[in-house]
Amino acid sequence: MARIKPQALLQQSKKKKGPSRISLATIIMSTLIVVLIVFFVYASYRHWTQRSRMHIENKHSVIKADSTFMDSKKSDLPGYAILDTSKGSITVELFKDSSPEVVDQFLDLCQGGRFNGMLFRHVIKHYVIQAGDSDKLGAVEDWTLKGKQYSQLDTSLKHEAFMLGTSKARHDDKGFELFITTAPIPDLNEKLLVFGKVTKGEDIVQEIEEVDTDEHYRPKSSIEIRSVTLKQNI
Repeated sequence: MARIKPQALLQQSKKKKGPSRISLATIIMSTLIVVLIVFFVYASYRHWTQRSRMHIENKHSVIKADSTFMDSKKSDLPGYAILDTSKGSITVELFKDSSPEVVDQFLDLCQGGRFNGMLFRHVIKHYVIQAGDSDKLGAVEDWTLKGKQYSQLDTSLKHEAFMLGTSKARHDDKGFELFITTAPIPDLNEKLLVFGKVTKGEDIVQEIEEVDTDEHYRPKSSIEIRSVTLKQNI
């Protein structure tokens, strides 16, 4: 077998192709592409993050503005009503926050003179006095036996005396009646829409409570609400 000379081997090795090299331009171009991709992803993330944050802040601003508007609207409403009766004045604090719809209705009726000249139709001692246009007992009749029963109970019950409310069964504009409790009533919320509390004139309420009545709990002498004055503060 013929031996290959060293010079021939050297020439053959030169003829073989060496490994291909990546040019500097290719490296720079690839690096720029990666940087651009990262920058684009980061910019997109910042954009959507800021947009989401602005949306949340705008939503909170709208909610806060609405809440502020509602609070200012409530604060502008009268918070007290003074009932000028033929026995004297009764001052009532209105529950604007807990009973807003009933208070709004009551205020509208007051401004329309709804209660001017309204009579106290029924008086149940140690229980409730009721003013309205109708001479029928209605809800009062249903309470009569309970009133006698509750008058014997301890006074440390859940619902206080001197609460102002109107009947749940009938509280439209024509049937809006006023009830003022003279003793704690355990099931008060089942009977009345409570929207206020007497803060001054409890003695007048008690004086009305002590008038003589007939067998149907109607006062023998007329007692009326002459007018109602609304006050924002007392």
